Amino acid sequence: MKTYTAKPAEVENKWIVVDAEDAVVGRLAAFVATRLRGKHRPDFTPHVDTGDHVVVINADKIRFTGNKLGDKRYYRHTGHPGGIKETSPEKILRSQHPERVVELAVKRMLPKDSPLARTQFSKLRVYAGAEHPHEAQQPEAIDFKSMNSKNVRS
Repeated sequence: MKTYTAKPAEVENKWIVVDAEDAVVGRLAAFVATRLRGKHRPDFTPHVDTGDHVVVINADKIRFTGNKLGDKRYYRHTGHPGGIKETSPEKILRSQHPERVVELAVKRMLPKDSPLARTQFSKLRVYAGAEHPHEAQQPEAIDFKSMNSKNVRS
């Protein structure tokens, strides 16, 4: 018996919507990264994009456990000597683009810097509010909060 390998033309991608209100960031990011990679499917192939399109709504109402909201640090470098910059999730959530907290968490759970990872990450859409413009794709609503009691933080 031969091992099945998915072909890019045979893959059918679904659309799902996940509500991030009161959800824990790391658990949500792990769930979303698994769906984007396609590891939930029986025909998962590591070198083929078999994942789904994921729409995350209410990203501005996401929760952190413990003191991570103020203590966690995100670092980036400008490319110039001494150009390291840092910020916290609290500052990002108060800024103009609070959805970047979820995007950063998911991006860091995908494979590092490859064309496949960039393609998979491009299928993620994150919105700060409850509205999204993807109703025409008829996305399936996934109740992430009821999967495990630890997924929600009040």
